[in-house]
Amino acid sequence: MKALLVAYRELKSYFSGWTAYLVMAGFLAVSGFIFYVILTGSRQAEMRWSYHNMAVTLLFVCPILTMRLLAEERRSGTLELLLTSPVTDFQVILGKFLAAVGLLAVLLAATMHFPLILVQYGSPDPGPLLTGYLGLLLVGASFMAVGVLASSLTESQVLAGFLSFGALLVLWIIGWGADQAASGIGEVLRQISILNHFDDMAKGVIDTKDLIFYLSFIAVFLFGAVRALESRKWR
Repeated sequence: MKALLVAYRELKSYFSGWTAYLVMAGFLAVSGFIFYVILTGSRQAEMRWSYHNMAVTLLFVCPILTMRLLAEERRSGTLELLLTSPVTDFQVILGKFLAAVGLLAVLLAATMHFPLILVQYGSPDPGPLLTGYLGLLLVGASFMAVGVLASSLTESQVLAGFLSFGALLVLWIIGWGADQAASGIGEVLRQISILNHFDDMAKGVIDTKDLIFYLSFIAVFLFGAVRALESRKWR
């Protein structure tokens, strides 16, 4: 419950400034342009490649949305005030994460007219349309978890943004070398690649191992953020 209060407070903060609106406008403009180019080029009623490009766009969007979550509070001194209230470090991190995922859900909901256009003018398979959005939500939530951890490590928003983007970029491309690596290493790279786990969902396939991967990924990075927040007590 306290985590939800933190999330509510953070969501209000998002929409009290211009950053969330600007990021949403940019995300919709880029996603809309990519959707138009792919649709007019392929003339196929499917969203697979649009989903992939929207995921790449999230690679840039998520660090922007998460970089201030804890870094700004640490810099301004309001983090200590928050932590002296009857709320645990875990509830603070979970609340911040839920707020970021809530904003992500709003972003994705704002693109729902893309599949509706396909339904209006074609006969798309509804399965991949639904699983693709589930995949985007899980990928975006994973990106947000990395961003929350990066923001917990520094009081500089800019540094938090760069840390988050750098980590996400590595995690995104790490699977590219899987085919060239030795069989054992290649399999490890494939298993830890965010891209590989998303690909099946974009095709309409939901595999339990993909769901477990994303949920575990999120849990590990949020645990790291909690530990980073706790570390202030040791200084």
